[in-house]
Amino acid sequence: MFRSLVRINQHQVLNRTVNFSKRSASTTPAISEVINKWNKLSTEEQNNITKQFDELQKQDWQRLSLEEKKTAYYISFGNTGPREFYNTAPHTGKVIAGIIGLIGISSGFFYLTKSAVTEHPKTLTKEWQEATNQRMREQKVNPISGVSSEGYTGKGYVTSK
Repeated sequence: MFRSLVRINQHQVLNRTVNFSKRSASTTPAISEVINKWNKLSTEEQNNITKQFDELQKQDWQRLSLEEKKTAYYISFGNTGPREFYNTAPHTGKVIAGIIGLIGISSGFFYLTKSAVTEHPKTLTKEWQEATNQRMREQKVNPISGVSSEGYTGKGYVTSK
């Protein structure tokens, strides 16, 4: 009884493999055809090919030919649809023009704000900076190499002329 079931199962498996190999050889396009013609195909044809390869991928991958594996990989991860490259010449020009425009706008805004402000902060006066030096000496800030070190001859915090 079990022998007859095993024979029936073996026969069904053999029929599936034969049908699978016939179907895949006749209906699946080669990788070179898919890559070259993918963008020219209609969305219906692309959907049909994608469904076809989804069904093929459900089968045992050891039964797939190398071309079928490459085609399935291209459909899944290739430069199609949203993964298509956008670094072509027209896009490069737009990006460069946008960057130059943004730099120009930000430079104009910077000079506009600089010209609108006429007085400087009081902390930029020479007197304030000298008072800062004196306070740093009193508090002994950075006694090794700073303003409060012995024999210091630098300007300290004085940056104005």
